[in-house]
Amino acid sequence: MLFNFHEQLKPVLVMIIVNLALSVVNVFLKKILNEGMDHLTILTYRQAIASIFLAPIACIFERESKIDRHIICLLFFSALVGVTLTQHLYLLGLEYTSATFSCAFLNIMPVFTFIMALPLGMEKVSMQSKSAKAKVLGTFVCIGGALILILYKGIPLINPQSHKVTTPASASSLKKWIIGSIFLTASCVFWSSWFLIQEKVGKKYPYRYSSTAITSFFATIQSAILNLIIHRNNAKWILKGKLQIMTVVYSGLVGSGLCYVAMAWCVKQKGPVFTAAFAPLLQMFVAVLDLCILQEEIYLGSVVGSVFVISGMYMLLWGKSKEREQCALKDIPESQKDEECH
Repeated sequence: MLFNFHEQLKPVLVMIIVNLALSVVNVFLKKILNEGMDHLTILTYRQAIASIFLAPIACIFERESKIDRHIICLLFFSALVGVTLTQHLYLLGLEYTSATFSCAFLNIMPVFTFIMALPLGMEKVSMQSKSAKAKVLGTFVCIGGALILILYKGIPLINPQSHKVTTPASASSLKKWIIGSIFLTASCVFWSSWFLIQEKVGKKYPYRYSSTAITSFFATIQSAILNLIIHRNNAKWILKGKLQIMTVVYSGLVGSGLCYVAMAWCVKQKGPVFTAAFAPLLQMFVAVLDLCILQEEIYLGSVVGSVFVISGMYMLLWGKSKEREQCALKDIPESQKDEECH
């Protein structure tokens, strides 16, 4: 009995540690961005470190993997959409807003994925079932929360006296907030598109570590080329100070390496719904670190919008979970079951 309890507790502890580690990544990325470090330089170094870390793991556990030209093209496009563009836009949004606010947008991603999958026939909605109603209601609630996040900043919750709406600095801050929100929304759209691409990649090349290592390698090349095109100054490549070096190494090794391996293990043990359900923990950890380390203010709009976004995300995940349970109970061939329940 005690052994079973420990086995059940392991995935929970792993996901708590993963989200804590990712929150540290987000907060320190925000700190070095505030110091003026370039987004594409961060992305290039981060993905290079991740690919170096994951390559030996792929060689050990996935030696039997075979790759062809079609898979290489898919992984190259996957890197462009899911890593290079997604993370570049996310880092831009992070610079314009705050770490807490940026993490709130990560919870919107399952909803965007669901909306984009509908016209492609990868998701089906039958309003006769509770699961479908939950998915649709969760989508609307989540979108409503996203609109609150973008359009309503509200008063500071820690120091309300500092809020002066009429000052020019406040108007400029609101403009930066809206621009950052646009970048974050675009980042979520690209990331959602990446999940749909991964649907094809997963079927044709079901090797997680190898595909991620190759994707990270392609993202490194893409980011480096983009950096050279935009910035002709070689000084952009130089990491200044211990904080920048430690942040880049940590974000690549832990954020894109160890955390991915841990989440892949949790998905295998408990499924994707269980793993996704811990996403709001990231935002909570970031909010605490944001306040303690960066002294960033937390605004009413961020809290209200986040509540709606997280509620909508859980409604959608609950609907997906119930849908999977219903599909699993159907007496249909295994191959057909996988196709209908994916």
